[in-house]
Amino acid sequence: MNTSVVICVYTEDRWEDIREAVESVERQRRRPHELILVVDHNPDLHLKLKRAYPQVIVVENTHEQGLSGGKNTGVAAATGEIVAFLDDDAVADPGWLEALEEGFQDPGVVGVGGRTDPLWASRSRPRWFPYEFDWTVGCTYRGMPAVRAPIRNVMGGNAAFLREVVAEVGGFHSGIGRSVQGRKSRPLGCEETEFCIRLSQRRPGSVMLFEPRAVIGHKVSAQRERFAYFRSRCYAEGLSKALVTKEVGTQDGLASERAHALKTLPLGALRGVGEALRGDLGGLGRAAAIVIGLAWTTWGYVVGTARLKAVRS
Repeated sequence: MNTSVVICVYTEDRWEDIREAVESVERQRRRPHELILVVDHNPDLHLKLKRAYPQVIVVENTHEQGLSGGKNTGVAAATGEIVAFLDDDAVADPGWLEALEEGFQDPGVVGVGGRTDPLWASRSRPRWFPYEFDWTVGCTYRGMPAVRAPIRNVMGGNAAFLREVVAEVGGFHSGIGRSVQGRKSRPLGCEETEFCIRLSQRRPGSVMLFEPRAVIGHKVSAQRERFAYFRSRCYAEGLSKALVTKEVGTQDGLASERAHALKTLPLGALRGVGEALRGDLGGLGRAAAIVIGLAWTTWGYVVGTARLKAVRS
């Protein structure tokens, strides 16, 4: 099988990040079929990238502005059997693509996601930041499988899908994940969650696979290391989850979240308290962040659900 790698970009402010992402794809042990840069309604960046990377396919987003539209444009431009997505502020390990492709050897697999490790701007994890909430910075979090295993949904910045399947189920839906408005206001997400659940509902028996050997590093800016961003991201996740459940139903839309909230997070809070008693005072911060993060995510979901009900009525 061959793979088209898609990187969605939108701003010149990430020029160095884009360069490093492109170079990491070009250093893969298993070469991609093609590399596609999708530029989100930014003509100047589009022209600059075409000049800088003549060996790369550079296209403009032909769909609605935002990450979902960019991904749909990338899928439409791709010719590989598999389409892999890499964030524009991420760096893939040399064996990333090889591990993703090998995941599709398992019967029934239509999507494979890899392990995403945080690359902190301050060079080290903030002491208060709980591992259970690494999803707030787009990374693999405590509670996910440690070995290759089926999961409900993959994380969008480190994922691959069979190209024909993406088109078959209608691609990624706009209005759930990040858009230009989302970048300027709340850090929304979940477009890949809704897509994976919708795909599984429309194609019973389809498997999403987590492959921890497909590793990327995801850059975490100084702004995203702050507690204010953490809290805002949790609230935005709740808003996004309300939109997801509207599309795919509460049963599937919150299945993984219930397990995480009822098992992983209480254990994480107790672990933090225990670590504090053993001399790591950062454990109290991690325990408190878990409680606050869960509360703000839940509140976002309640507010989002109420807004949707008000619109329907």
